[in-house]
Amino acid sequence: MARKLKDMPKRPAKKIPASGLYFIPLGGSEQFGVNLNVYACDGDLLAIDCGIGFADERHPGIDLLLPDPKFLEDNKARLKGMIITHAHEDHIGAVAYLWERLECPLYATPFTAAVLRMKLEEQGIRRAEIHIIGANKPVNMAPFDLEFIPVAHSIPDACAVLIKTQHGNIMHSGDWNLDPKPVVGVKTDETALKKAGDQGILAYIGDSTNADAPGVAGSESDVTIGLSEEFKGCKGRIIVTIFSSNIGRIHSIAQAAKSCGRNVGIIGRSLHRMIGAAKTSGYLKGIEFVEEEEMGYVPDDRLVIVMTGSQGEPRAALPKAARGEHPAVRIRHTDTVIFSARPIPGNEREINAVQNHLIASGVKVISPRSTKNIIHVSGHPCQDEIAQMYQWVKPHTVIPVHGERMQLEAQAAFARECQIKNVIIPQNGSVIKIAPGAAEVIDHVETGVLAVDQKRIIASDHQSIIARRKLQYSGAVHVSVVIDKRGALLSDPKIDTVGLSDENNPEEQGFVDSLIDETLGIIEDMTPNDLKDDSFMAEEIRIGLRRYVFHLLKIKPKTTVHIIRV
Repeated sequence: MARKLKDMPKRPAKKIPASGLYFIPLGGSEQFGVNLNVYACDGDLLAIDCGIGFADERHPGIDLLLPDPKFLEDNKARLKGMIITHAHEDHIGAVAYLWERLECPLYATPFTAAVLRMKLEEQGIRRAEIHIIGANKPVNMAPFDLEFIPVAHSIPDACAVLIKTQHGNIMHSGDWNLDPKPVVGVKTDETALKKAGDQGILAYIGDSTNADAPGVAGSESDVTIGLSEEFKGCKGRIIVTIFSSNIGRIHSIAQAAKSCGRNVGIIGRSLHRMIGAAKTSGYLKGIEFVEEEEMGYVPDDRLVIVMTGSQGEPRAALPKAARGEHPAVRIRHTDTVIFSARPIPGNEREINAVQNHLIASGVKVISPRSTKNIIHVSGHPCQDEIAQMYQWVKPHTVIPVHGERMQLEAQAAFARECQIKNVIIPQNGSVIKIAPGAAEVIDHVETGVLAVDQKRIIASDHQSIIARRKLQYSGAVHVSVVIDKRGALLSDPKIDTVGLSDENNPEEQGFVDSLIDETLGIIEDMTPNDLKDDSFMAEEIRIGLRRYVFHLLKIKPKTTVHIIRV
């Protein structure tokens, strides 16, 4: 279990407004992932979603990012509960890492609760209070009255949240689309949304992922047909990579495989967990999967393997197999690999690297852009669907969330085209007054991003991460100098370098020797009084060697010097 944060600087607690209705996004606005949204009503708080994000090259050694819950932690006595709208990692993944800092009741639909319970147990948390919520069933968390409206998405049991207060009502959309024929779960509840609109909606806080895309997202039923057509043209083994939480896609793959006389095997721990939760919740009925140890006995032309790694994550199953590092799967030149997912912005380079490895091995790679068949549809609404939502709920104000600045601006512009008079584009930490009076940004709370660093949670700007980032570009020199009481050398300096030379290259084998010579020269230039001052000696050697390496390589390495006086 990741340890609690111990080295974060203390910040003064931000007070909650004593009266009125407010929206405070702590994560997920201006970025994909790390969703954490807060509503404040007359001094009490309600949190919706708490998800992870994926780290990039700015965070070496880090895989997962979390929203900083400091504002909620400072005010947890007023936190009535946390609602998880669905079980995608960017909405649920951070709960198990941060719950012990908040210790609030959790509310989720049955499938989402099954996934949540599993994640909490993995972190050793068994005392969290999880309440199962039903479709269109009211829940009172005074001063909040809540209704959970079923919406179609690429995962079962997703919901929008209607938040009722004495100041007026808010619609928090969660992730959704208007899939007319979902393969798992239900269609978005048009009747409930229209009813909410008739009751009056002060603000719609909504999904912006595809706000710049015209038309509609499409139906998962079309993916079943598209995958079936692709499978028919494959003679060898088929590998399909997806998001592990896309239960609808797993259903589509299974049905397409069945239509072509193929069995389906699953590779990837997170896929197994999600499928287990889905079956426990009554989904994927009648679908059986080949056990991993039995896949080798199934003929290649009768097998489909579903693997994680659609975003090029280095430790996921497909990227490891593409590099020849997976213990159970060896890529063959007769394989076909289908990427049944779209790239999350920022992941393109990692995905291209995996695809290049596969193509270099003679594998046929199929992506949504390379085929006329529909092998992926988004679980998020495009413009025609967003316009339909506006017509149903008739909000006074639209506040776009769930996206980078580009997507937020796109939904804001589209809302204005749809004659929504008041549109507010939030930043993480914005305090937006919804009522009384006109909606507007009135304040800002400090927020940020945390990093999961193996067994601890640290700030994303922690000095250890900054140092790693610098080392990627500058390398390091470590020097140990052993001297006696008068400062005379007892042996040659010991020097190690990182990222500066190749010891196996004959042309560079003299590099460390040249650093030793330079160190000896720096020491020889010191006075007897200088040689008695350990700090002075260390700093002179550090500056001199750093300058010397820059002269040779145009690199300023991280340089550390240890003076050992015996």
